[in-house]
Amino acid sequence: MTHISKWLLHNSDLSLAPMILELWHYLSQCVKEHFASQNLQFNNFFNEAIECTAKIVMKTTMSHYKEGFDSIRSLVDVGGGTSGALAEIVKSYPHIKVINFDLPHVVATTPMCEGVIHVGGDMFDPIPNANVVFMKWILHDWNDEACVKILKSYRKEILDKNGKLVFIVIFVQEDDNNIFGDMGLVFDLLMFAHTTGGKERTE
Repeated sequence: MTHISKWLLHNSDLSLAPMILELWHYLSQCVKEHFASQNLQFNNFFNEAIECTAKIVMKTTMSHYKEGFDSIRSLVDVGGGTSGALAEIVKSYPHIKVINFDLPHVVATTPMCEGVIHVGGDMFDPIPNANVVFMKWILHDWNDEACVKILKSYRKEILDKNGKLVFIVIFVQEDDNNIFGDMGLVFDLLMFAHTTGGKERTE
């Protein structure tokens, strides 16, 4: 069994099965705008998928960015989903005031999490105030023009607060001889199915 195939096991805490497999049953509907907000079952599948990826990503992030979190006073997770990433952050850094910011239909079904404030809204509108803007696997949902617009807007907001932008992305690697293998290409295919114009990028 390869590194990648282990991520498809349903009985693993670090499973990507909900994201890689389940959502493909809805490929024909993925092109319909706002489908997730209209279909509770699909919305739950998608939220479960994002929750799975949060466990994988945050384990690495928390071990490599320890000093970065120490100095943070407040943080808004843009596109935070069901707040899986924030749950890990507040567990290790309870001094940080954290805000989970996502679409209204997402936060409406998000369970309460101690230390996390849930706010519904649109990421292209003004976002909740915080000195750090955190984005995990958000930029790959958008085309280049939208990404530039997002980054310029948030840069202006955090400059006023002497803050910083922390974002997590997957780069498409030419060398697939590592634990992540060709996951960049796999997620690039997922973005093709899940988004309009989204993609994984090279460094």
